[in-house]
Amino acid sequence: MSGGTEASGERAIATAGAIRQALTGDGVVAHYVETSLTLPPQALELPPKAPPNLVNLPERAGLFIGRERELARLDAAFEEAGGVVVQAVHGLGGIGKSTLAAKWATGRTGAYNPVWWITAETPDDVRAGLADLAVALQPALRDALSPQARCERAVRWLAEHEGWLLVLDNVTDPADVRQLLGRTTGGRFLITTRRASGWHGIAEPLSLDVLELSQAVELFERIHGGPAEGVEELCAELGCLPLAVEQAAAYCAEARITPAAYAELLARSPERVFASGAEGADGAQTVARVWRVTMDRLADTPVAERILRVIAWWAPDGIPRTYLDPLADAADVTEALRRLAAHSMVSLREDGTVSVHRLVQAVARAGEGAEEAYDEAARLLVVQGLPCEDDVVWIGHVANLVGYFDMGRVPPEIWALVPMYFGDHAPSHDEAVGMYERALERAEGALRPQSRITPAVRRRLAERCWAAGDHDRAARLLSKNLTASMVVFGRKAPETIETGTALARLKLQRGDLGGGLSQARVSAQHAERTLGEGSAEALRAHAVIAEGWRLKALAKPRRSARTAVTEIERLLEKAVRAQGDAGEAALHLMWTLGEVRETAGDLAGAIRVTEEYLHRRPVPDDVVDAQGLSARERLDGLRRKAGTPDGA
Repeated sequence: MSGGTEASGERAIATAGAIRQALTGDGVVAHYVETSLTLPPQALELPPKAPPNLVNLPERAGLFIGRERELARLDAAFEEAGGVVVQAVHGLGGIGKSTLAAKWATGRTGAYNPVWWITAETPDDVRAGLADLAVALQPALRDALSPQARCERAVRWLAEHEGWLLVLDNVTDPADVRQLLGRTTGGRFLITTRRASGWHGIAEPLSLDVLELSQAVELFERIHGGPAEGVEELCAELGCLPLAVEQAAAYCAEARITPAAYAELLARSPERVFASGAEGADGAQTVARVWRVTMDRLADTPVAERILRVIAWWAPDGIPRTYLDPLADAADVTEALRRLAAHSMVSLREDGTVSVHRLVQAVARAGEGAEEAYDEAARLLVVQGLPCEDDVVWIGHVANLVGYFDMGRVPPEIWALVPMYFGDHAPSHDEAVGMYERALERAEGALRPQSRITPAVRRRLAERCWAAGDHDRAARLLSKNLTASMVVFGRKAPETIETGTALARLKLQRGDLGGGLSQARVSAQHAERTLGEGSAEALRAHAVIAEGWRLKALAKPRRSARTAVTEIERLLEKAVRAQGDAGEAALHLMWTLGEVRETAGDLAGAIRVTEEYLHRRPVPDDVVDAQGLSARERLDGLRRKAGTPDGA
């Protein structure tokens, strides 16, 4: 026992501290094997400079075409003196980021040393590339240090030196290289990445777009070995994406097929064509596989792939973000679009639209579930088709949709809406009527009675008929619409109220003052009770009522003019409560009230209302104020009629 430590029992050992070895027992033999590691002297200090002409670059620059603007931007960025400079070239997979980086770096081997290329898809790739750099700087350390130690040694060397260029190719996440960038104070980093965002504060981003058509043709012909018929059409179909052009040119040369034949294969089996490269080529560098890697990284955002598969069937540009709202709640849709844009799979425009490369669309259309995605894309267009904020944009996406599958797969709602919107833009009355009639025939024949499209088409046709003077047909169409709306939507639904108001206006214009006023009152009552006194539907109905009273006052001044004044003043009070005294509805009623007061012989009241109208109405800037001129002309006429031309 010693120092409070004790042992008991046969051959027991007690120790109060560390011991190297303890043996007990009869005939015990100890055998020692010791190893030692002798480090070369170079391991104890960093090399003062890199070996001359230390270059590690891939052979990508040989296929370089164009990009003068981007090369000039890199030249300008890296000319900055002092401190570390980091440029991040980002863009869609296959757009030529690595080729641009290799081309630029190849031309700078005399200005920087070392010039070192690191494949940087993962943090492990970055560490391995740095470890290889350490060996290149000091070959004697190859077997003397662990890969981790070699990596740290390379970072220390970079931190203590300037005049070097590191290319970090295909960085997946800015976080993977943030620490490396933060530890260096000199030198140059050129990064390629599909990530368009996340570089704030650590790198200056440079967006890379597709080639121009002439450049894409030149690239194809260089790989193909010469000109080929139909190459321009194929490059345009491939969206001038460099990787797709390279892939197509190599395939055409090897298979001995024309660009037109390749385009036919692409149309029939895009998933196979985009996954097929020439023999001996890098199997991972095909369009389908490059983008599949990106989509795998977005697997935790399932709405992202759903969006891509839907917009694959629409036009590639000008996709309103509102078209995607029904796919998920607003937060999920926004997050999916953000991540797709961050990985350069789509572009988000400031006008609220989305753009996608046509080859991304082609890959997204391929594979299992294509028909279901098509049906969803068609359904979303139906949802956006009525009401339609911009029918020209809508028709453009429909035109793209109907080019796939057979016509029978296109929803009948679309077949009814398309001629209606073409009718809206028809250059002549006869063409417009023909379009509306075709739309109505399709709607009545193929859509359910509950469809909102049929009344909309019928109303368009009625409006066109009325404008052309066919009042009887217009009245029949609107009457049928009103009956249908009451059955489908109910008497107090906005659609029914709006239709009733339109029919009331038409009756007034045809001279049926009693019927028009009665119908307008019904619409106004329903609108006020269900939608509110200040609703748009109620105010429209009030305007028709006022017009009815104006026409009655003109027809029978002694009998109806004073009542008309009272009724319009009541409507004006409602409009002022709803919109204020300078609201459009209030101003319209004031104008009508001035006319009716004049008809009633109340010239002083007419003058007062007209003066108030001129005082309240906003005067438009930089345009001819025709309505204001008309009001002043009326006011002058009223004053002359009243014998007060000076306005006294």
